[in-house]
Amino acid sequence: MEEQEPMITIADLSQKILAMDRQYDLSKILSAYQLAEKAHANQKRSSGQPYIIHPLAVADILLDLGMDTDTICVGLLHDVVEDTEYTLDDIRKLFGQDVAMLVDGVTKLNKVPNFNKEEQQATNVRKILLAMSHDIRVMIIKLADRLHNMRTLQFMTPAKQKEKAKETMDIYAPIAQRLGISKIKTELDDLALKYSQPEVFYDLVNQINARKTEREEFVEQ
Repeated sequence: MEEQEPMITIADLSQKILAMDRQYDLSKILSAYQLAEKAHANQKRSSGQPYIIHPLAVADILLDLGMDTDTICVGLLHDVVEDTEYTLDDIRKLFGQDVAMLVDGVTKLNKVPNFNKEEQQATNVRKILLAMSHDIRVMIIKLADRLHNMRTLQFMTPAKQKEKAKETMDIYAPIAQRLGISKIKTELDDLALKYSQPEVFYDLVNQINARKTEREEFVEQ
């Protein structure tokens, strides 16, 4: 049986929003989903599944971080201007200036060139990315985007896995740490290690599991 990406649906996302204490504009979020679904209709992920899985997962990560309605909308729309026929003006007319500004910010971040292996270069890229994020929500959306792509890295080629793992370790995990988002920083570090140094990663996993078993036995006694 072919491996597939774990999938969150718009129904899952809607239920989660309705169950939260915080007030969200659900109709605006649903409109953003409908546009994203239509825009990405013919696109697929590396796993072969519909592309809409990715924006939904990004929106879900942003929701877990407690981000606002417009940021959730941009989670759904973040690849629309770059990858489909829709323009920034379309986004502005439908969802307002705030959403359009955030989509534009994420689109521009995606155009920052890759870096070489020098630490100084990675530091410069981090500075460029943060400087370009005039609204900090832009960088948080980019981190959520990177996190979901790292969670589904098994569908990439080994060379691409190593490249993305290094990029994540050198650029995105340190930015998450700088922004104080430890939950994302830790998971990015773990996933980057899993693909850049798998033997070290699985050795650590085994050690942690062994200690967990020891602790459980101790508690039982």
